[in-house]
Parts: sequence; structure tokens; C-alpha cells
Amino acid sequence: MNEQVAAETSTGRAEMPVLGRRRVLAAAGLTAVGVVWAANSGTSQVARADTPGCGTPTPTPTPTPTGGTGTFRVPIDTVRHTRTWMAWPDSTAIWGSGGGRGGTSLAGIQANIALIANTIAKYEPVVMCANPASAAAAKKACNAANVTVISSIPVDDCWMRDSGPVFRTDGAGGLDAIGLNFNGWGNKQTHAKDAQVARLVAEYAGVAFTPAAGFCAEGGAIEADGAGTLMATRSSILDPARNGGMTQAQAEAAMCAAYGASKVIWFDGYIDSGDITRDHVDATSRFLEVGKGLVQQPNTKDVKDGWYNDEVNQYKVLAAATDAAGHAFAVTKIGGPDYNVIRSTNANFVGSYANYYVCNGAVISAQFGDAKADAAAKATLQSLFPGRVIEQLNIDSVGAGGGGIHCVTQPQPVP
Repeated sequence: MNEQVAAETSTGRAEMPVLGRRRVLAAAGLTAVGVVWAANSGTSQVARADTPGCGTPTPTPTPTPTGGTGTFRVPIDTVRHTRTWMAWPDSTAIWGSGGGRGGTSLAGIQANIALIANTIAKYEPVVMCANPASAAAAKKACNAANVTVISSIPVDDCWMRDSGPVFRTDGAGGLDAIGLNFNGWGNKQTHAKDAQVARLVAEYAGVAFTPAAGFCAEGGAIEADGAGTLMATRSSILDPARNGGMTQAQAEAAMCAAYGASKVIWFDGYIDSGDITRDHVDATSRFLEVGKGLVQQPNTKDVKDGWYNDEVNQYKVLAAATDAAGHAFAVTKIGGPDYNVIRSTNANFVGSYANYYVCNGAVISAQFGDAKADAAAKATLQSLFPGRVIEQLNIDSVGAGGGGIHCVTQPQPVP
């Protein structure tokens, strides 16, 4: 990231420094685990850590399903949903009252979460998990008729994509869920409540649940096409604080067993000292459907740093890859915003158009205040999802906190 001070232009207006892409989750609420953070070296080497993740796990057997007779696998996000699951943040230890994670505030992140929930609720039901003490505030903010706030599933933070269960279907009416052993992004944030969210959500939904998927990861770290192919970054999955001692082959076997897949497309990823996700794939690369993908590419004004190179490399890898059936991908590029134009001046800001959320009848995406890039992104998404409404939201507090709309949502697919 470029840390230079803003320079004065001839017009007298302060010219913002050219920023790199982003650091996905700024560190906050750290637990004392002795984690050694990697330096922002511009390489894709996996950081070492004093504390191991989940040891050397093995693939978890398929749980007893709820109904159905087929093979269970994680579907692509574009399938029809029964509901969307979200979580209401209320921790001042994490978000502060006026300048917490990413320089945003608890009020700011709560307003964004409510906006996302109320927007999704126009298209499908939303269940918001809130702590008992903040349930009333969540209900007041999430006031759409289609949002249900529950206080029986306590949470630490708002990142339901990472802490929530990963639902699976079998194509024959069956639905179950797996957990990914969420450990606070490698024990880098308080997560005693969030570690239980996957199991509790599955229980609330009334589906069979496997408490261990055979490895440690987060939902945002793995992208599935629903037909046997996964995408992930080595920097996240092979992080020693998540899966210490695992080889890539072992991790791939565990991932495929859990997701009902047979192939993983690996990106090197990138390690930045401010990114505790270790470069989640869902901020850059997404499956549109079987055989089709989308990869966000750097803005021409971006500094050619590690994040810039990561986006370029992810496109190159996916464009040259084949899926589980041996077919080549058609890959669409979506351009990133100009960090000198967007509203946020936070160097860690996540400006990811690729981190959209597909719900029933709509695509919920972000806009960052770069009118040109925002319009281009909306046009790209509309061309890719012609039968859905494209909603663009100002979620700058989520971006400043290190994520996007996909990061705070978890779909429950129709069986």
C-alpha cells in the first residue's frame, strides 16, 4: 500500500495518494495467541505462525442428510434461496464508538448491515442473528417486513459468510450443512460466539450438521460452481494458523469431500499484514455459472503492488484453467474503482465490485462514489444477470471494515 502524504495541486485541492487495492479485514479485537504476522512483502509466501490452526485434519464424512437421496454438494450462489442469514454487530471492542475497525464506527457498520438486510428483504426473507442486548436495536434498524431478528444465536461480529454454515443440496430435495471450523481467521479476532454460529444456524434451520469439515477455513475463502469445481487461494487455505501441517493435496481432498467437488483451481493469493483473511477469493474471483467466471481487475490508476498483481494473476489462472468436467472457462473482467475518486480515503478500504450477493431476483452490489466505475460495474453485472435487478448500495463502513456484501451474507438454498 502506498503510504505517501497527500500532495497539494495547483488548484489548491489536496490530491489523494494513489492507493493499492485493499486489505480485506483490518485487525481488531485480537486475541493473545502469539500470531506472527507476515510482512507486506509483495510475495505470495504463506506466513508462519506460532499457533497452529486445526492440526492436520482429514476429510469429514458426509453427514446424515435431511431428505433426498442424491450426492450432497455446495451449490452455486445463483440458485434459488429459502432465506438469507446475517449477523448484527454490536461490539465496541471491535468497532469502537467513533473510530474502530477501519476508522469506521459501530453506528456506521450497523447502518450498512441494516441497509443490506432491508434491500435483500425486497427479494427474499432475511434472518438477522443478534445478541439479546441489541436485538431491539436490530429490529428497529432492520424494519423491512421480510426481516426476522432472532436473539437465540449470539454473535461476535457481522461476517456471516465466514462464521455461518455452508449449506449443501443433493438435487433430490435434500438439504444439510457443514461447518468450516471457524477460528477467527487464524485466531486473530475474538470468536467464542462466532465459532458456534454455524451449528446453531443449522439447528434453527432444522437440517443435519457436520461440526467439522476436515479443515479450517471461512466461507469467503472458497468459491463453488455447484458442479464439482472450487476456487481458493493458497495464502488463505494453507495459512499455518488455519491448517498448520496440511499439504495442498490434503487441503484439496478435505475441501472436495466437504463441498462435494472433485477439483480446486488454486490461486497463489497475497499476504498483507493488514488482511486477516489472507486474501479471500470472493473479493476477486466468482463463478457465474458452470464454465463461466468473473474476475475483478485493477483500475488503471492503481499502484502495481501485490494486490494489483494478485488480481491480474487470478484472471490469468482462471482463463487458462478447466473445470471438473475438463471444459475451459469463459471469464469476464470487471474493472475496479479509482481509489483517488471514491468516497473513502481509508488505505485499507475494500473496493470490490466482485463481492456482490445474488439473491432471488436481484444482485446486491456496492458503489463507491466513482461514478464512472460504478456505472461500468453495474452495466457489467446487468449484462451477466439480465433477469435480475442490480441494486448498488453505499456500504462504505463495511468496505472500511474490510469486506463487502457477499462477506456479510449467507444463503440458505432451496433444497
